[in-house]
Amino acid sequence: MADEIYRWKTARQLNKGESLHSLRRSLLYAHEGGIRHRHLAAQTEQAWCLTLLTNAVVTWTTEYYSLAIAQMCTEDRAVDDELLAHISPARSKNVNFFGTINVEVDTELAKLDPAGYRPLRPRRPERA
Repeated sequence: MADEIYRWKTARQLNKGESLHSLRRSLLYAHEGGIRHRHLAAQTEQAWCLTLLTNAVVTWTTEYYSLAIAQMCTEDRAVDDELLAHISPARSKNVNFFGTINVEVDTELAKLDPAGYRPLRPRRPERA
């Protein structure tokens, strides 16, 4: 642990793992972050559901990160591979954990591109 670079790499990996745990805690909010079932079968079912939901969020985020990076490349914007190594798909800012979402299915389907993706958000203007 005397090697500063080794400590930095270890901390980075631990932070990625913690961001995944944070996402799981956020997804499990209905039971206040805990598994409350008495029987092992029900506990296992709840854990598998949490795993499935976590994987869905991570997959969705990863897919749209790749679309954003591809768009940046087509716009001739620099994409630093060293910076990309620090990005974790276990983010939850794009997830609505509370309430209901009303969706007009036909309207939303009309917004999809030919590959079936939602449009990316437009780039925010840079501050002066």
